[in-house]
This record gives sequence, structure tokens and C-alpha cells, in this order.
Amino acid sequence: MSDADAQSEETTRDAEPSADHRSPLAEEAKRAIEAIVMVSDEPADPRLLAQLIEISATRVDELCNELAAEYDAERRGFALVRVAGGWRFQSRGEMSPYVERFVLTGQSARLSAAALETLSIVAYKQPISRAQVAAIRGVSVDGVMRTLQQRGYIGELARDPGPGQAVLFGTTSLFLERLGLDSLDELPPLGDFVPSPDVVEALEAGLRVSADEEQAPPASTDAESAVPSETAVPTGSAVPASEPDEPVIDLREEPQPEEPQLEESTREPIALDALDVLADD
Repeated sequence: MSDADAQSEETTRDAEPSADHRSPLAEEAKRAIEAIVMVSDEPADPRLLAQLIEISATRVDELCNELAAEYDAERRGFALVRVAGGWRFQSRGEMSPYVERFVLTGQSARLSAAALETLSIVAYKQPISRAQVAAIRGVSVDGVMRTLQQRGYIGELARDPGPGQAVLFGTTSLFLERLGLDSLDELPPLGDFVPSPDVVEALEAGLRVSADEEQAPPASTDAESAVPSETAVPTGSAVPASEPDEPVIDLREEPQPEEPQLEESTREPIALDALDVLADD
């Protein structure tokens, strides 16, 4: 055998996968992992898989990663992922429209907005007591906390060493499983949901009312200014003074006393007397 042939054979042997990956024991362990994860109600713990298959937990994680890579390469509709400290099968994200049609058809049992808000507070502030959650929300949370506990999303972690020894609550592994998280460290930071200072300042500027707008009287419409109001001067208010040459017009609708006719009757005899005097002259 020539040196070139020997070198080519050695290169081919190095490029081939190790015998351990192709061994019947490794293939058997992979099949066992698939079977256990398939029937498990919860994410399968690597330590439990290691005890059942009689291999190390590190080797279990390696085989699970190999299976996950194989499913990705074959573009399967499901994937093997690590969730809540264990391994489970789940549908791929691009298949969600078809899965939603199957799962959500006729389903109405969903968490309310109050339950989601309470669950978020517990997730980010745990361990936390029921009174502390109520202080943050500003309302009683007894019923909502009871519902979340019955659903299995929160549970009792410990008791407060202070007075009263209040029960401290926290999220469970079911919460991580439903959100597809491996640990609480994968929760999105709260800073991503808080608006920046520029946005807050812009909102405050838009809601602020200037002093000129507060003191300015409301503008009247053209229709109201065109029609004179008969009650421009309210009853009981003083009539503004006018110029001496102009008569004062009182717009109040008050009954005016009738002018006595005595003056007119007295003027007539006076005029007649004057004519008589002139006639005698």
C-alpha cells in the first residue's frame, strides 16, 4: 500500500463518526429515551432517564441533543427540547396554525386578565405572600390566587419568618412547561416593557394643559353670536352704565307701570285757558 493510500484511509477513518455513536448500545439508548419521553406527562428528568437506561446523566443529555439535531435535519413536525429541567416532545413553531385549529376548537377555559396579572407578579417577585400581591394590585387576590393554585401554576414555597408567618408562593414546573422555559432566568426582563424617558416625557407634555388654555373662555359658535339673546342681562344683576348722551336700555322683562293719564288731561285745560286770555286781549 502506498503512502498516499494509507493517508487517505486514515483521513476517511477520522472523518467517520466514532464507534460509540454508531454502536447498538447508543441506538438502543436513543430508542429508550424516545419511548420514555413520549409517554411521560411531564418533561423527563435526565437523572431519571439515566437511572432507567443505566447510563450517566451527561450521556443522556448528549443523546438527547443528537436526537434533536436529527429531527431538525429531517424537518420533522415535532422537536425534542429541554424544558423545565427535563426533555419533552413538542410541536414546532411553524406548525402552530394547524395545531391551534385542533387544540382551540371548542375550548373556552382560559385565564382572565386578573389571573395573568397576578401570575406575572408571582413569577417576577417570588417568593411573595398573598398580602404583598394584593398590595401591588390594589385589590383582593384571594380568589385569583386560589384559582392559580388549583391550576398548578403556583404553589407554596415557604413561610415568612416574620410576624404571622405568611405563606410565600412561587411558580411551579408546570408554569415553566406551559411557557416553554427551562428556568426562571429565561423570563424576559421587565425593562423591555417600560417606556423610555423620552416616551414618558412626550406623554406628559401631551396631557399637560397650559395656563392660557385654562383661563380662556369657551369660544362661541357663529350661530350663537348671530342670534341676540333676550336674556343677556340676568335678572337681579346691575345694568352696566352707558354714556350720558345715550339712554340706558334695560333688557329685563319686568312689568312697567302704566303712565297716568292725568298729565294729558291737565295739559288740555291749560292750553284752553291760554287761548281764552289771548282772545280777550
